[in-house]
Order: sequence, then C-alpha cells, then structure tokens
Amino acid sequence: MNIIQRILFIILSVTAFGFSWPLSATSPNLMTNSERTWVQTQMQILQPRADDLSSDVLRLSLVAYLKAREKGMDAKQILTVIDYSKPSYEKRLWVFDLRRQRELYHTWVTHGKNSGNVYATSFSNRRHSLKSSIGVFVTDQTYVGHVGYAVRISGLERGINDNAYRRATVIHGARYVGEDMVRRYGRIGRSWGCPAVDAKLSRSLINVIKNNTIVVAYYHDRNWIRRSKYLAV
Repeated sequence: MNIIQRILFIILSVTAFGFSWPLSATSPNLMTNSERTWVQTQMQILQPRADDLSSDVLRLSLVAYLKAREKGMDAKQILTVIDYSKPSYEKRLWVFDLRRQRELYHTWVTHGKNSGNVYATSFSNRRHSLKSSIGVFVTDQTYVGHVGYAVRISGLERGINDNAYRRATVIHGARYVGEDMVRRYGRIGRSWGCPAVDAKLSRSLINVIKNNTIVVAYYHDRNWIRRSKYLAV
C-alpha cells in the first residue's frame, strides 16, 4: 500500500467510524505504528474503567482484536476478555464496546471442571476433556438447548482452540455462577468446558456479543503467546 492509498484509507476510516482504524500490518508478526497508537489510546481510555484487569492482558487482547478484525471478523466492535489467570471467585470476564470506548460487563465466568478447582491451570482443545480452552474465538449464532439460551463460539487458533465448535463450547448462563456461590463456597461452580456466566445477566450479555464478535480467553501459556498469529507485537 503506497502513501496515497494509506491516506485514502484513513479518510475512509474516519468517515465510517468517527475515528481512524489502524492500517493493516505488512507482516502477521508485526504491528504498524498506527496500530500501536490505536492500542495505546484504547488502553488509556479503558484501563481506568477496568482497573482490576491487567494492563498486559488488556493490551494483548486489543492486539488480538485488531488481528482478527484484519481477517474480516468483528461485526459490532465488541471485545470480550476472559482472564483465566485469576481465581474463579473473582470477576474475570469483561465486555468492552470499542466503538463507544466503555466497559459493558464485568462478571464471573467458569472454567472447566478438569481445568482446576479455584484456579484454572490446565487447558485442552480435545473433545470430552471437560477442560477450558484459551486463545482467540469468534462468536456465532444463538440457540436454546439443554443449557438454555446460549451463543456458540468458534476457536480461531489451530491446535489451541479450533475444536471449540465441535466440542459444543458455548457461552451460557448457569445457576452455579455468581456472588451467592462465592459467598457460600468461596468459588463459583465449574462447567464441562464452557465459559458459563451468571444466569441473571446471561441473556443480555449474550445478545451483546452474539454474531461475529471477538472473545479472547487469556492464560499465561508461553507456547500459545509465542506461536499465536493473533498476538503479534
């Protein structure tokens, strides 16, 4: 892309979104200066509104969002972040509206029963593992099944989470998630691998994130962070 094409792209981005979206990187392992600036700006605005979310996790998630957007994903400028390095008694799921630059949800979310007890320490891409998966996902359509109202998610990273859809990994509400469970047991319940949320807010949250929005499930897994095409810096 030459300099004239870049200028035209910026003008069109401002017209479409009210601000300039970053330019695409020339390599999947590099970010442009525009992308770095966008990530930094988003962090300056969002971090004070989500001060218990690690700045490193927020930055990584924003970078992953950009890379997914470059691949044609993200219909609504919505980003969901799950930080599985936190214990389950803490709220460790955030939903951000990047268009309006605000936090929409901050709530509890489960990990799989075979991923750990209070802390999730083991993750899997295998069916029937009853473990959570990490990495970058995109949401699909909603449906009503045995877990109630839910939204399907597809994993975007080969060998890391690309079996998520076949594993029927979905975001759904559950009665074993929420403040009452934390107060009673010192943690929330565990799922069979799905990121389940408080049933009281699940429908409204699912309606926000459904249909082609990005979900980043983080854990400090060096292999994933080093190899992921979505976490390039």
